[in-house]
Amino acid sequence: MPHDVITPNLLLQAYAAGVFPMAESRDDAELFWVDPDERGILPLERFHLSKSLKKLVRRDHFEVRVDTAFRRVMQSCAKPARGRETTWISERIEALYTDLFERGFAHSVECWREGELVGGLYGVSLAGAFFGESMFHHETDASKVALVHLVARLKAGGFSLLDTQFVTDHLKQFGAVEIPREEYHERLQQALTLITANFYSLPEVASGETVLQLITQTS
Repeated sequence: MPHDVITPNLLLQAYAAGVFPMAESRDDAELFWVDPDERGILPLERFHLSKSLKKLVRRDHFEVRVDTAFRRVMQSCAKPARGRETTWISERIEALYTDLFERGFAHSVECWREGELVGGLYGVSLAGAFFGESMFHHETDASKVALVHLVARLKAGGFSLLDTQFVTDHLKQFGAVEIPREEYHERLQQALTLITANFYSLPEVASGETVLQLITQTS
């Protein structure tokens, strides 16, 4: 689709309809829509947390912040990494999602260590659904800790759907599963009725202990 046709408002409509955009490469101006037969989700009520990761979260090894470096998180997710030489996060996508962030529909969860951004994730928030887009890490387990904090935040805020788009081995360890497109659309429509869901129900910086209590008391 020509890049000038897609607007932030059209993006939100697409997410509400169950589709999302990707690009072939970082410098590709064209986008295409994706609506997989099998959709990845991470059930919030069955989120799995290993003992070692629990310990790391409880120690507050990283300072975890929300929405303080959204564009930097996107740019870090777009950089080549081991096992991923190319990216679907084009400059056009970066601009569109930064616009969504400025409108309050996209968020980042960031892990900081000694003043450096060392991991994080970003996604789109719409009513009671959160659409996870991508994550990165420069230090071991930083993206995992960001995901733990995201799940706690979504639970506290009354969200019902965490969409991962696809399921990777990395996400399987947390309980991610694939469901048929029809079931996904049903869950999505239910989530879109939860207009009171609030991404900021937790403070911008929440302690690891608070996060673990939220996850364990409802898992």
